[in-house]
Amino acid sequence: MDIKAKIEECVEKIKNDKDFAADFQKDPVKAVERIIGVDLPDDTINSVIDGIKAKISVDDVKDKLGGLLGGFMK
Repeated sequence: MDIKAKIEECVEKIKNDKDFAADFQKDPVKAVERIIGVDLPDDTINSVIDGIKAKISVDDVKDKLGGLLGGFMK
């Protein structure tokens, strides 16, 4: 299983599916396991969840910086 690909898949699902995003906020373990399709050990699933949260944070910063820089580039 490609964990990085599963993290990307979860991030995209969170961004594009409000119901899944709400599920992820309520119970990230169940939400991620539903996407992955496997019941992983707690330490592994928590690492995946941390990776998802980090990726979402990085993407948000990139979006904000892109908007800021776009304003200066006009």
